[in-house]
Amino acid sequence: MQRMTRTLSVSALILCGLLPFTTQAADLVVNNNITHEDVLKAQQAWGEALIKISDTYQKQGIKAATELANQVLDQAYGYQQGTVLFKPTLASGKQTFRTDTEGALSYFVGNNKSYPQDSGFALKGWKEYRFENAAVYIDGDLALTTGNVFLVNDKGQETVVDKSWAFKKDEQGQLRIVLHHSSLPYQAK
Repeated sequence: MQRMTRTLSVSALILCGLLPFTTQAADLVVNNNITHEDVLKAQQAWGEALIKISDTYQKQGIKAATELANQVLDQAYGYQQGTVLFKPTLASGKQTFRTDTEGALSYFVGNNKSYPQDSGFALKGWKEYRFENAAVYIDGDLALTTGNVFLVNDKGQETVVDKSWAFKKDEQGQLRIVLHHSSLPYQAK
């Protein structure tokens, strides 16, 4: 009985944190929570990649721009993890939604007979990019944004795009775009 009381007392002290408790293996802590800063960095990286694809096209041609766009899709989007919900700005009909890499790549760089409407959104001479979020919603490893993207081309013309994104953190801790919805602002007549 005395041994049992002593064991219970030691256990109680450990639970209360008054007696140090060590394990032989180090604790593995995994934190997949997304921060607001993570979201802002991902949005900025997307715009910088768009400009880089545009510059690459102007300086090195379509082959180099396509290779770079493929790399961007692999690094920024979640197509490797599953379906991405992608609704490009300038798409319509049966090709409005791009749930696979081929459709997304075609939207950005065109030159795909399966997507005859695509002229390559990333090839339009973009030189400047900024974004303004109307709202950001973060829940653990998922972040949603909605707001505007502002793009300026090499002629100084600005295009405003309404944009919503969903970012999910993958197993390596990198944010991946799993939803990308773009549209031009409604023009009242």
